[in-house]
Amino acid sequence: MTPFHYAFKVTDIASTREFYIDILGCNEGRSTNTWIDFDFFGHQLSAHVSGNLPEPDFCGLVDGVQVPIPHFGCLLAAEQFAALQQRLV
Repeated sequence: MTPFHYAFKVTDIASTREFYIDILGCNEGRSTNTWIDFDFFGHQLSAHVSGNLPEPDFCGLVDGVQVPIPHFGCLLAAEQFAALQQRLV
């Protein structure tokens, strides 16, 4: 699978860093006080601070559950998923 780059808006660097590094276990790439890059399971995420975040739109219905659009994720091997699941418990 070819790696992708995804840029998105966040409210602050500190909580974004905490979530992606401390909880998900991503490695930090380059950063400034207004943006930060992460290695997201081999893909590059770029979080940019903005005071203009759109409201979530729960227009997607998957298996009877409303999911916000847009959203993103990654496909993990069973072992990777189990390891991540343990970090979230």
